[in-house]
Order: sequence, then C-alpha cells, then structure tokens
Amino acid sequence: MDTYLQFMVLGLGLGAVYIALGNGLVLTYRATGIINFAQGAMAMWGAYVFAQLEIDGTMVLPIGSVSLSDGPLGVVPALIIALVTSVFVGLLAHYLVFRPVRHAPALAQVVVSVALMLTIQALVVVRFGPNNIRVESIIEPGNVTLFGVDVSSRELVMTGIMLVLSVGVWAYFRFTRAGVATRAASENERGATLRGFSPDRLAAFAMVMASVVATIGVILASSLTGLNPQNYTLLVVPALAVLLVARMESVIIVCAASIVLGMFQSVVNLLVLKDWWPTWAQSGIDQVLPFVVVVVILLAFGSRLPSRGSLQTVPLPDVNIPRIRPIPMLVLLGITVALLVWLKDGYRFGMTYSIILMLMGLSYVIITGYLGQISLAQTAFAGAAGFTLSKVTMNWDMPFVLAILFSSVVAALLGMAVALPAFRIRGAQLAIVTIAASLAIERFVFNNYSITPPEGNPIANPSFFGLNLAVRDGAELSRLIYSITVLAVATILVLAFIRIASGDTGRAFLAVRSNERAAASVGIDVRQTKLIGFGMSAFIAGMAGCLIGYSAGQLSAESFTAFVGLQILAVTYIGGITSFGGAAVAGVIGPLGIIYVIFHDLFEIGDYYALVSGIALIVTVILNPVGIAGATRMQIAWVRDKLGGSSPKDESTHPAPKAAAKEVSDVH
Repeated sequence: MDTYLQFMVLGLGLGAVYIALGNGLVLTYRATGIINFAQGAMAMWGAYVFAQLEIDGTMVLPIGSVSLSDGPLGVVPALIIALVTSVFVGLLAHYLVFRPVRHAPALAQVVVSVALMLTIQALVVVRFGPNNIRVESIIEPGNVTLFGVDVSSRELVMTGIMLVLSVGVWAYFRFTRAGVATRAASENERGATLRGFSPDRLAAFAMVMASVVATIGVILASSLTGLNPQNYTLLVVPALAVLLVARMESVIIVCAASIVLGMFQSVVNLLVLKDWWPTWAQSGIDQVLPFVVVVVILLAFGSRLPSRGSLQTVPLPDVNIPRIRPIPMLVLLGITVALLVWLKDGYRFGMTYSIILMLMGLSYVIITGYLGQISLAQTAFAGAAGFTLSKVTMNWDMPFVLAILFSSVVAALLGMAVALPAFRIRGAQLAIVTIAASLAIERFVFNNYSITPPEGNPIANPSFFGLNLAVRDGAELSRLIYSITVLAVATILVLAFIRIASGDTGRAFLAVRSNERAAASVGIDVRQTKLIGFGMSAFIAGMAGCLIGYSAGQLSAESFTAFVGLQILAVTYIGGITSFGGAAVAGVIGPLGIIYVIFHDLFEIGDYYALVSGIALIVTVILNPVGIAGATRMQIAWVRDKLGGSSPKDESTHPAPKAAAKEVSDVH
C-alpha cells in the first residue's frame, strides 16, 4: 500500500495540470460559449517563454527575440514576464480568433480553436524546437511523511497552489460583479446586454484569467516532465473530460475530478508493471481512461449539459449537390494523368499523395460537411485500416483488391462504433469524443508494441492479375502504374460519393444536419443515417489509409497522429468543407501533397507548413467560412447572374429548411 500511496501523490502532478486547464476551459466556456481546444497550447507558450528565460535570459517572441540578461534570468522575473506574456496571449486569442466567431455555428468555433491549437503548436516548434527541454522547478523538491509513508512534497505543493487559484476563480464567479454578469450572460446574453454589461469585455477578461491560470499550471508541471510541444498541447483532452464531469460550469467539481483522474492514471501506470497485467494492455491505457470518462459522461448526461445563450445564430455553409458531369470529369482525369506521366520521382509522388489526401478530405466532407457531425478521428480510422492491411497482406497473403476492401470495412466498423455517442450528442461535445477516441486509438493501438511492432509494419506489394502495382521497383521510386492505380481507386470512390450524395441518402444527411427533430418528423431514421454517414466517411478514410500504407511500404504511428488529422481537417475547411472541390483543394495543399513538395523543394518550408496552414485556417473561418471552393462557386454564380444566366435550381441547397431555420442553432 505504501507504493500505491506514493504513486497517488505523484499523480497529483497531473491532477494539478488538469485543474489549471480545466479552470481555463470553464472560464472560456462560461464567458464565450466556446470550448477552447487550444487551451493547452496557449498555456504552453507562456511556459516556454519562462523556460527560455531561465536557460539564457532570452525573451522569445513570435517574431524575433530580446536578450534580457547575459545569463539565466532569475525565477521571479522570469515568472512575471511569462505571466504577462500569457495575458497578451489571452487578449490576442480573444480579439483576433474567438470574438469574430462567437455567434458562428459550433463547427466554425471548433475548427477555429483547433486552428489556434495547430498554430501555436507549430509556432512553438519553429521558435523553440521540437525536442523536450528541461524546466527548472519553482518549488524545491523534498519529501514529507503522509500516513507514515514518505512521499514527494512537490506534487502536494503544486496541487495546493492550483486549489488556491481555483478558489479565486470560484470567488470571481460567485462574489464579483463581473463574475456574476459572466454567469448571467452565459444564460441570457441579451438580458446581460440590456442591463448594461458588455459580454465582449467580460469574455476578454475571462480569457485572460484562463490563460494565466493555465500557464501557471503548465509551468509547475513542466518542471516534472520537461516541455514538449505535442504532449502539453494534447493534455487538453483529459482536461476536456474533466470539464464534462463538471458539466462545464462547476470549478469545485473540476478540482475534484482532476485530482481523481490524475491519481488514477498514475496508479494505472503502476499496475501495468505487475506480472498479472496483460502485455497487450500495457501501452497507452492511461490515455484510454479520459476517453472512457468522456463517453460515459456524454452518454449519461449529454442531453442535459448546459448550453450558452446567444444574441444571434449563423447557419452552416450551403451545400452544393454534386452531379456527374462526364466532360469536366474526363478533362480533369486527362489533366491528372498527363501530370502523373510528365512529373518524375518526388513530384509524381507528391501528386499521388495529393490524390490520397483528397480522399481523406472527402471523408471530412461527408461526415462534417454533409452530415454536420464534427469528427476529429478520421486519421484513427485511416490508421486502423492501414495496420489491418499490414496484417492481412503479410500474415494471410490476401490479394490487393480484397485486402483494401476488408481493411476499409474494418475502419467503417470502427467509425460506426465511434458514432454511437452521436445518438445523444452533437456539435462541440461530439468533437470532444472523437478527439479523445483518436488519441486513445493512437496511444493504445498504434503505439502499442504488442500490436504494432517498433521495427515497423511491412505491407506486401500490391499486384493485380500478376501485374506489379508497387510504388517502388528497384531504382524506380515512384512508379507510374501505382499512381494510376491510386487515381483509379479515387475515381471510383468519388463517383460513388456523388451518386450517394445526390440521392436519397445524401438528402437524408442534409436533413439530419439541418434539424434532427424535423428530419425524424418526416420519417428519416436519424440514428441509422448517422451510422451510415460515419461508416461511409470511415470507409473512405480507411481506403486512404491503405493507399498511404502501400505508398510507404510499411506503416508507423507517425503517419496517423491526431495532429496529422487536424492538419487535414484544416486544409479541407480552407478548401470548402461542404463540397468535393474542398476535398480536392485539401489534396493539393495538404501535408506531403504536390504544393507542399514544390514549396519544400524551393524554400525548405519544413515546420513552417503547419504554421502557415493554421493561420490560413483561422483567417478562412473568420473571413470566408465557405472556403476557397465555396467562394469560387459563389463568384461564378454572381457572374452568371450579372450576365443574365442562372444556375440550375437543384445545384445547391441551403443548410436548413425555411420552416426549421430558427432551430439550427439548437441542434448544432
């Protein structure tokens, strides 16, 4: 029992971070109605500033740096500067990112917070480097005796500090005029405005408080683990689980749930070392716990979680009903084939990868653009198909066509399983489920050496009736026959998508997206429609995962991380989340696509790609929520109208029937 107590105390270090991030999430949600997926990344920036000041006295800015000392700066001045930095981070996040989308659909709010997370994470990599850096502890290490057992005192002090700050947050909401007004605005923004309060100023102050509290927590915790751009960015996922346990409003429950979750994760890390613990469940089990918590809470209380009042609502972007147009399709295929023939080596591979990324973007178009469900787990589905492909081709010698179909069906089944919470929840809450699922699958499956060996997961070369379709053959690194195969698979899937999207199933998708209650009232089975949508999108993502596997010859977890999926979502939204054109744009500008390859060769953009795509996504969501493809379609329609022409009446559809337009915000 002594060892268990020691590990429980060590788990208080994680609990302290969850308290910090959870309080930040509560402050932001109560003030703006937005679930801030970037909370961990925002706090991480201030922690990096603190660490760099302690290392060499350099104040690192987003552009440039200032030397404040010839050597390491003291702890107190470094801490003060870091917290002042966090104030500016909160203000900039509010006025430049969250304020413009306060009345936007839940999809836009989720996407813009994800974009901010990607932007800050990429900026940290560019300015501080991708490697783990050591952080000096503010709290002196030591031991104390607790129930007769020597335990670390540092974690106890960290938790105490965060509890004191939590009391301050609770007192702000409970006793201050601004805090009470913030609570009132969260229930009825119009009423708060009529009473003379400015919801915008209240939100700005709450965002600053959230940034400062979260930064303090990350600074304290980073002295135990060091700073890593990915880990602290994704710590927001268990903090989101804590937020849901607290029903998105209770600071006290945030503290209690954070402590319990942190201690439980620490004890689980002890239990996995026991002889009786199954080997296959040793890796990533601590990341499965937040996912389980999220699912249980949302399934049990999802329909009763509070929502925030708003002065106005904005409908989702219009959807363009696709049609098969033989001549434009043949022209596009001809141009693509000509480029594949003309391009060589790396450029041909980039073009081929763009086609694969187009399929990943198409999976987002189906699930988010057409069905209105915010899924952040598409790369997990792609990875599941890819790793299944490795098993069936190497162990079962399954032929090419059957192998990719079987693997994609596995992905579809996984997608339908993740869809089950969507029966009760939607919008940002569903986004929490899917990102938690993505991280759990990544850590528990893809990084589990019992399932996916560290030496790699080889995939047998594809062949069709004796014809070698492999991407490589001797000195030839990007074979034309493989690129044509990828194009053929993508063409079949796109034609199937157009056929389905323009038929009864596509109309059912749009009806569910617009208003689930209205859809059910006209005889649409909402649950079945959601299952079909998740299954279709996961199947297409699975096909993309198989093609990624064949492109590499073997798979690793790095191909299907949560960050990769978020980047693909970013470029798909930039292109236009509600159309095939958006998926095509995503393929062209996506990571490792043809534009990426060209710019990388010319300018060696490296880590700047994620930064540029994150900034571009923020700008797109704010200024042009229909994306590049959608804006182009609107401009063409405007020109036709000026020239006296008209578009076919069935070419586009609005996101909600007129009779149900007022109810869209309630659904989303």
